[in-house]
Amino acid sequence: MKILNSFLYVILLINCINAQVLYDPQTLYEAPQGIFDKDSLRTISINFYDPNYHDTLELGWFNETGKRLPASLSMGSIFLDSVAVRYKGNSTFYIAATNGIPKVPYNIDMNDIVSGQKLMGMKKIKLANALFDPTFVKEMTGYRIYRNYMPSPEANLMKLEVQGSYLGLYVNTESVGSQFLKKHFGEKDGTLFKCDPTAQYGSGVPFQNSDLIYYGSDTSLYTEHYQLKSDSLSGWYELLELIDILNNDPSNIDTILNVDRVLWYFALNQVLANTDTYNYLVQHNFYLYRTEDGLFQIIPWDLSETFIGAMLNWLGDPDLIYETNPNFGHTPFQSGHPLVYRLLSNPLYHKQYTAHLRTVYEEQLVDSTNIFNIANNAQILGYTAAQQDPWKFFSMSVFSYNLYEWIPWFTIKIAGIMRTVQERKAFLSTFPDMLLSPPQILSVYQSDSFPVAGDSVYITADVTGASQVDLMVTINKLNSRFQAIPMVDDGTNGDSIAADGIYTALIPYNASGDVVKYYIRSQNSDAMSLNPKRAEYEFYIYSVTSPVNTTKLIDHKTLRVFPNPVIKTAFIEFEGGVIEKMDLVDLTGKLVLSISDINKQDFSLDCNLLSSGVYILNVKTNLGLFSRQLIIDN
Repeated sequence: MKILNSFLYVILLINCINAQVLYDPQTLYEAPQGIFDKDSLRTISINFYDPNYHDTLELGWFNETGKRLPASLSMGSIFLDSVAVRYKGNSTFYIAATNGIPKVPYNIDMNDIVSGQKLMGMKKIKLANALFDPTFVKEMTGYRIYRNYMPSPEANLMKLEVQGSYLGLYVNTESVGSQFLKKHFGEKDGTLFKCDPTAQYGSGVPFQNSDLIYYGSDTSLYTEHYQLKSDSLSGWYELLELIDILNNDPSNIDTILNVDRVLWYFALNQVLANTDTYNYLVQHNFYLYRTEDGLFQIIPWDLSETFIGAMLNWLGDPDLIYETNPNFGHTPFQSGHPLVYRLLSNPLYHKQYTAHLRTVYEEQLVDSTNIFNIANNAQILGYTAAQQDPWKFFSMSVFSYNLYEWIPWFTIKIAGIMRTVQERKAFLSTFPDMLLSPPQILSVYQSDSFPVAGDSVYITADVTGASQVDLMVTINKLNSRFQAIPMVDDGTNGDSIAADGIYTALIPYNASGDVVKYYIRSQNSDAMSLNPKRAEYEFYIYSVTSPVNTTKLIDHKTLRVFPNPVIKTAFIEFEGGVIEKMDLVDLTGKLVLSISDINKQDFSLDCNLLSSGVYILNVKTNLGLFSRQLIIDN
């Protein structure tokens, strides 16, 4: 009987794995050929209407007025006659400007003067001058990797001309503002903080890091540490609430902070040696945004010092940077890093962090081909533009060399990308936390791929080496606040056979319209593993549909949807009767398209105007309801 059950389990596993939908957050990012296309090198031309623009903008930077000047912008066949431009940056501006180098960072706003105006879909872009990066590609390479694990800005290379003169090769970076927030969180009206001190480089005013230390209940004690970017001043009280809970009531930190997102951020910073941010050397260069579910979300920013960058000798000895403890802030303890200390002092969060650390390490460092290809291909694309750059800060002799090895520059040392990858890989491969043995999640399946309201859906996982297995599930539209449901292996509650390593749990949501998101978390006394490995950024997802009359069809072969993925037109054929109605729903549960009164055996669905992504196609027929996954690739 055990053999027969195992055979049936394998057959069911194969069928259900094929039907599961894995949420792909990459569909939120820009399609190829957009303004951040990694394979495109475009030229932006700015022409200011004021011939004294430089003096005005430079004075605005030093006086911290944020003053912008109107200018025209052209890029290829695109011409915008009124954009608003200011200088940006901190040390990257100050060092360039005070040395008479016109290649300073730019902030270009298409929407400031002409409401709704965009450049290839973007209201604002930021151009960084790569002051400390001889390769020009450290920051954009970092963003290309971060986006695989958490919401991140996009970036590529861009050439800039001002008043008809070529200023050089820049890093074009997506602004963290309303467009970014809407894209990744579906809303943009929450509290947003840029976690950077307000003091400007060269001003003589001491830097007050964005350390998340509790200084008291007076919000004025925090205004030099953070920059409020949203409109309501009540945001200061929200930030203070976060800081208060973190420092004084850390057991409740998950009520106000997306902890998993922070743990991914910490893991990425450590594996990729992003030294100029919170859980490495300096506590700044990130954003905090409070979504409408009440959780603060961390967003990466300014990855120019990824792969150590210009901070190789920060601790005096390069090996001290290469071999930084990934628990830095907790072990060794650093009083200025309470977010690290409080989270990693929690045994559950520590195991979760180590699981993320292991995932990034295995996917990016064990075989570093992906990192090399991103950086090398960008350098090939930008080589001529860098060679012709009249104001570049380094000679072309180190342009490619710094891709591999570190170089000296005045009193500092600038790390090489691949050397950093090799050194970090060697160190992490022997780090004690990384040598712990996590459970193995061999497979996951769900009992019903197309449930209707009221149906019971069981999730089953084949796991070895675990002392505890949890089903993590949510219907939160922001893909957060996952709740743990213990999975059992005792022959009860849907579990077939006790103690066979196959764990089962019942999904608690089965109302019509529920969009269910889940993943598996398994633990032993030492370590944790997840499935999917990139959870909670990736997870399994399905929607619960309404029953049609009392009939639910289970013979899914009678309805065909092809081709799938579809580029222009999807064809739907129903052999057993007629199609009456079709609804197309995205993976957040939003109705995208509804077509009624079809009454045909086959139908052509025009997908030309639909965004690329994964959808659920619900088809009502005269015999019942069918659901299909439809992938649109426009």
